[in-house]
Order: sequence, then C-alpha cells, then structure tokens
Amino acid sequence: MTTPPVCNYEGSDYQSSFWDKGGREYEDRVEAIALKRLLPKSGRLMLELGAGAGRNTPRYLGFERIVLLDYSRTQLEQAQARLGQSDKYIYVAADVYRLPFVDGLFDAATMIRVLHHMADAPKALGQVRNVLGSGGTFILEFANKQNLKSILRYWLGRQKWNPFALEPVEFVELNFDFHPQAVKRWLKNLGFTVEKTLAVSHFRAGFLKRIIPTSMLVFFDSIFQWAGAWFQLTPSVFVRAAVSEQSSVVSGPKAFFKCPECGNSNFVEKPDYLECPACKRKWAFKDGIYDFREPI
Repeated sequence: MTTPPVCNYEGSDYQSSFWDKGGREYEDRVEAIALKRLLPKSGRLMLELGAGAGRNTPRYLGFERIVLLDYSRTQLEQAQARLGQSDKYIYVAADVYRLPFVDGLFDAATMIRVLHHMADAPKALGQVRNVLGSGGTFILEFANKQNLKSILRYWLGRQKWNPFALEPVEFVELNFDFHPQAVKRWLKNLGFTVEKTLAVSHFRAGFLKRIIPTSMLVFFDSIFQWAGAWFQLTPSVFVRAAVSEQSSVVSGPKAFFKCPECGNSNFVEKPDYLECPACKRKWAFKDGIYDFREPI
C-alpha cells in the first residue's frame, strides 16, 4: 500500500539534543500547561501518536492504559527506558497513515509536534478519526503558518509565502506549517467538533528566553493561551476536538490490533510475532515493541 513519505527519527537523539540540552524548558512547560487544560480527567485507553521518547506520556495520568506509537523503534526504546515495562504502556512502531488498530478502539488520542511532518495531513487525521470511539477526545498540536513572525516577515518582503493562504507551506523537507482555519476545516469534514483552541508559545524567541526568567515567560504564556479562542498568532496551536458522530465498531469486543495491509483483526498470536490468517503476513513483537511498519 502506497502512503506519503514518513519523517523517520530512527537513531536520533532528539529527546536529549532538542529537549534536555536544547534550551527548550519554556516550550516544554507551556505545552504541559496546555495539555493539562485540554486533557480529559480520566479514561480507559489513550493513543499517543508520535510519542517519541515519552516526553509527554507521564502527563496522561488519568488513563488506565496508554499506547505509545512512533515510526521509530529507537525512539520507543528510549521511551521504554524512561517509563519502564508495565501493563499500563503498550509500545507500537507503526505508520500514522496506516494505524494498526480496530475502529473505535480509543477513548482519546494526542498528536503533539507530529502533524508538521505530515505531507498529507487530512489522511493522517482521518486515520485518527477511525480509531476513536464515540465521544472520543482528540488533542492536536500543529505548527501555525499564520504566526506573528511570519506575518511581519511577509509584510517586510523577507518571506515569499503568504501566511494568510490556507494551503500548507513546506519550509524544510517534511516540515510543514498549517493555517488554523484549514486544520479546523479538515477536522470538521472528518466528523470532529472543535471544543477549545489554545495559542501556545507566545514568547518562543531566543533573545526573550535569554533575558527573561523562564518562570515569568511561562506565567504570562499561561494567561495568554486563552486568547486562542479568538485569534492565533503563535507558532504553536493546540485544539481539543471531540468525535461528533457515532463510530461504527465492526470488530468484536476483544479485538485490538488490525492488519495494516488487509484490515483483518483476528490475529494468531505467537511468542515473537502476530500472524494475519487472512493475508498471511507476520508482524514482529520483540523486546516489548509491536512492529507494524513492515511484515517479517
């Protein structure tokens, strides 16, 4: 099955170089505030899309079980080292464009700092819609092309692309900025109702982070986040959307995974792989990680 290209973080030290040592404390803290404001208080099963090394996973405290999904196996291994092996966490290496889960499985899903790598964002969002159950919550963060810096650069003639145009802009290969109205239109067309919008990272500028204490920047950002209900001029936007239509769950109550090739959910479980009896493909299970990227 042909899918859009994937941005693969295999072998990357992204967590260490970007977050732990990259001067991103401000961004991490304001994103934590946004998540806390948007997350349901509790739930049965959460899907974390693009979980990476598990930076945000401990913030989903109210959920009984969490599926950490990432295309990179090494990122999931880092998450395992951070979070440990337990029944609470399920680690899955898979393509967002081909999610290996039965329809209507999850109570909630998050996609933080992931959509900006999606060459076909509506296709990826459609996959999320399929696996969410009725009344399910989806928390999405996306890179905003209509941010204040881009607007000023465009008006000053230092930037060719128009921040007010609805189409995405690919500023680096497989790195996209999106217009807020375009994202909301995609969500609506897929059967979501946008409930809340937060504007996040108002002060994401190196000189501000150097001269102003992080705690002060975080405090003011936490206040201004609510302005996202009226306008979005920040580089990062968070939305909470709910499934506004009934989900049609066609699988039995015990079904969880489905074959990303043929859609069958009646796997034969083996010690180190799952076998699809319909198409005969085998999907690896090694060291606590299910791998649905390529059959073995």
